[in-house]
This record gives sequence, C-alpha cells and structure tokens, in this order.
Amino acid sequence: MDNSLEKYNTMPVGTAVIKNTLPAVAAMLMTLIYNLADTFFIGQTHDAYQVAAVSLATPIFLIFMAVGSIFGIGGTSVISRAIGEGRKEYAKKVCAFCMWSCVFAGVLLSACILMFMEPLLRVIGASADTWEFTKTYLTIVSFCGPFALISSCFSNVLRAEGQANKAMTGQIIGNVLNIVLDAVLIMVFHLDIVGCALATLLGETAGALYYIAYFLRGKSSLSVNIKDFSVKDKIASGVLAIGIPAALASILMSVASVIMNALMAEYGDMAVAGIGVAMKIVMITGMVSMGIGQGVQPLLGFCVGAKDYTRFKQYMKFSLVFATLLGVVLTLLCYLFTGQIVSVFLTDESAYDYALKFARLLLVTGPVFGIYYVLSNALQAMGAAVSSLIVNVSRQGLVYIPALFFFRALLGADGLALAQPAADMVSLILGIVMYLFISKRTFRKQNTCLLYTSDAADEEDSVDL
Repeated sequence: MDNSLEKYNTMPVGTAVIKNTLPAVAAMLMTLIYNLADTFFIGQTHDAYQVAAVSLATPIFLIFMAVGSIFGIGGTSVISRAIGEGRKEYAKKVCAFCMWSCVFAGVLLSACILMFMEPLLRVIGASADTWEFTKTYLTIVSFCGPFALISSCFSNVLRAEGQANKAMTGQIIGNVLNIVLDAVLIMVFHLDIVGCALATLLGETAGALYYIAYFLRGKSSLSVNIKDFSVKDKIASGVLAIGIPAALASILMSVASVIMNALMAEYGDMAVAGIGVAMKIVMITGMVSMGIGQGVQPLLGFCVGAKDYTRFKQYMKFSLVFATLLGVVLTLLCYLFTGQIVSVFLTDESAYDYALKFARLLLVTGPVFGIYYVLSNALQAMGAAVSSLIVNVSRQGLVYIPALFFFRALLGADGLALAQPAADMVSLILGIVMYLFISKRTFRKQNTCLLYTSDAADEEDSVDL
C-alpha cells in the first residue's frame, strides 16, 4: 500500500509529520470553514436572534461528533498499533466494531434529542426570541445522527492505515456540500435557519456515504462488514479505553458550552451571539492545532507497536515545534484582524462589541494550543488510558466548568470568556506532567526524558517495555 504507515516511517521525520498532518489540518480547516459558513450565512439575514439560536444549538450537534470520535480516536489508536505489530486481521475487526457501534449510537442519540426536545431547549438557555429557531434547527439536524458519527469516526480511522488523503477527502466532500447548500438554501431560497440545518444534515450524510463507499470498493486493508463485527479479544475495551477519554474532552466541551451559553444568556441574547462568534474565531487556531495532534497520532502509535522509540522521539520533537510556530502565527493574525472578522458575522452594534471583546480574551492562550494537542495525542498513541482521560477531561470539564462559575462571580460576562484561557493553562501544565511521567515509564531505560534526549543518546538507548 503506497500510503501505508510503514512507508511514512522510512521518510525523513519532518516530511513524514507534515505529509500526515497537513491532510488532517486541511480537514479540520474545512470543518472550521463549514462551521463559520453556518454563522456567516445566517448572519446575512441580519437577525442576531438566529445567530444566537445557532450558537445555542451547536453544542448539542457537536455531541454527535464527540461520540463518533470515541470510536474514531480509540479505533485509530488500536488499529495503528495492531498494524505496527502485524495483526491485520485484528485491525479489520476493530474497524468493523467502530462502524456498527456508530450506527447504533447515532440512532439512539437522535431519538433522545427528538424525545426530550422541550426540556433540552430550557437547559441550553433558549429564550422566547430564540426558542422556535433553536427547536427548528435541532429537529432537522437530529436526523443525521448515524451519519454524523460515521463521518467523525472514519475521518480518524482512515489515517490509521496511512490513508490521510482519503480521510481528508470525506470531510471535504461533506463540508463543501454544506457550504454550497448554505449559500443556496439561505441566500437564494431564503430558508434561513431551516436551510442552515438542512445543509448540515445533507453534508454529514454525504461525508459518511463517501467513507462507506471507500470500504465497499474493497481497496482498504480494513473492513466495515458486519460479519467482522466483534467485541471479543479486547476489541471493545481497547477502543473505548482510549476513545472515551479522548472523546470526553469533546463531550465535556459541548456540556460546558451549554452551561456557558446558559450563564451568558443572563446578559442577553446579544451576549450569546457575541460569544458564539468569538469562539468561532478562536477555533481557527484550535482546529489547526487539533489537526496536527490527530495527524501525528497514528505515526506515534505505529512506533509504539513496532517498538521504534528513537523514531517516536523524533516525531514528538518536530511536532511540538511545528505546532507551536503555527499557533503563534495564527493567533497573531486572528488578534490583528479580530474586528474585521467579527464584522463579517454580526451587524448589531451590541453583539459586535461583545464578540470583539470576548474574542481577544479567548485568544490569550492560542499559541499553546498545539503543544496541548500533541501531548494529548501522544498519550493516546502510547495507550495511556488513565492519563489520557485526566488530561482530556481537565480542559473542558474538571477545570473549565468550575472556572466558569468562579470567573463569572468575579468579572461577570468577561469572566465567562476568561474562564477558558485559565483552564487552558492549567490543562497544559497537567498535560506536560502526565506526558513526562508516562514517557519515562514507557521508555524507562533511557537516562533522560523524551523531550530533551540528544540524537547521540537516541542511538545508544536500549528499550524494554
């Protein structure tokens, strides 16, 4: 296979990392663009209440993506290590488990949203002015549950067998269709928030169908055939042990966003619209950083499976520098052009002012996003389930949610925005500590930790897991 992980491991380190991370970054940017497109085209209605409604509903929809990533990130970790060990039949069974688990979980989530719509709207903070808009959006997008999970899952899993470009293609297909349909349904047919929701539904469905078609063509070394579905031989536990900690970050991000929106709603619907746009701006740096982490994870996992620890260290060093440089540049650009970006989405003066202020507060920790995501994915690649759980739940849950209440009590609406940078720094420190601990334990015969070992020492290390 031309794009197999074995081939990546024979390339120069920088080339391998960039070649495998750029498609992941591109896919993340496409996801960002389609998220921005929803807000942009809804913003062209000049109705800030519809913008606020999309902001309120987005965390609920992101739960689909988060649950899909349980099987996607967990499956990627298990599959890449299995391929590195030469256990290709086992990898096929893991892939089939991920596929059919997504179908079941997606149907269940969709049903729950539809059945509990009214209490859900109250929980997320929908007001009298945003209630019907939010309900309409959630009702329509709930029908894409299984497809959203499959799309989220296999945009990760395909990278486990070295198919980074195909992983990216599926996301691009869904995202481009979403953007085009946003433009047509909102700007041409004036369906407003109904058009926005339909575009999301059809885009997620198209992405999922691309991945399914890829497997059905028989060109993959993996499988989605239900005959290969199994939970035995630690297939289910292996995927869930890594996937749940990683996905908990996304799930908690959705829960925290719901809490934050509900607290922000006390300051008015324009404040909700403002924080929604501000968070989209910060996602520019965040998505790129996340893509770097996800792109390098299969390479790291292969090294762990193949016991090639010198290569593992080289990947880590390059990825950390690469991610940090990109984080600094993107954060600076976002900060310099915050006003211009906000004006694309909001015309209401009050909402604009909120978004401008909140975005500049949230951008404070943008330069360190990449370090956090590389370390987090390294823990997943090493199979460190507990450490991965602790690091991933801290940023959006254990630290962030209490910080929301603490900083709101001190600074009001501004405090709700500052809670995220505070949580970012605490979680980054925790991630560094966990990585150093796990790496020292995993490579315990080395005299120095992985981040600082010289090339000469690399050649002399003897590793025994």
